[in-house]
Amino acid sequence: MSADQLPHNHGENINYILKDLPENANFSAVSGLFSSLADANRIKLFWYLCHMEECVINLSALMHMSSPALSHHLKILRENGLITSRRAGKEMYYKATNTEEVRLLHHMIELLIDITCPEHEGERQ
Repeated sequence: MSADQLPHNHGENINYILKDLPENANFSAVSGLFSSLADANRIKLFWYLCHMEECVINLSALMHMSSPALSHHLKILRENGLITSRRAGKEMYYKATNTEEVRLLHHMIELLIDITCPEHEGERQ
């Protein structure tokens, strides 16, 4: 599509924006990622796992959740490539995936906490 094909011409040339428009599949991928974090518990769980590796039992206690509820959230984060797991004996341990994308997402979450909860910023200093 070009600016010439739009129903209304407001005198602005948006062709420079349209040339950089990502494919629809890219927007779908971002939407999927946001869906995986569209739950406060998953954001908190992801935040924990960006700071430490931990077993399911301890994560359940930290999150005040049953193991089945926690497993549901872990599955969603794992399916979206945000966390990884390893088995040690009978225990499963989880941590954030060691990628630049995950580090950036974690940083974005911390920035959003500072923006949406300004009183929190003073707590971290």
